[in-house]
Amino acid sequence: MSTEHAGDYRYFLPITTRWMDNDVYGHVNNVTYYSYFDTVANHYLITEGGLDIHASPVIALVVESSCSYRAPAAYPDALRAGLRVDALSRRSVSWGVAIFPAEGDEPMAHGRFVHVFVDREHRRAVPIPDTIRTALEAIAAQPQ
Repeated sequence: MSTEHAGDYRYFLPITTRWMDNDVYGHVNNVTYYSYFDTVANHYLITEGGLDIHASPVIALVVESSCSYRAPAAYPDALRAGLRVDALSRRSVSWGVAIFPAEGDEPMAHGRFVHVFVDREHRRAVPIPDTIRTALEAIAAQPQ
């Protein structure tokens, strides 16, 4: 049983499952959870950190991810993705992410997702922009 709970996360985004998320076994396919993780992290960067995905000179690229599955989801389940910052360095953020039922506190899946911030043009690591860093600090699991 997981020791993670909804109260461990600082930001939530409703997730609408889609018919195509189900696999032949009748549940949301494991790779789809990574899409949910990517969605909640980027939604936060855009809405709270001011990231302009089309024009910002600095963007975030995924360099690592992992997921532990605890319970199945299936279309048309209503879900919510939980997000927190587990570690923040000068150029990267390690997210704690989890997928919960819309009304539940026990995760169906939880994992880790790491973004490195890079110069859009050259794809070299750069410092996290101040507005994004402020947003990341706001949902840190531990004070940074």
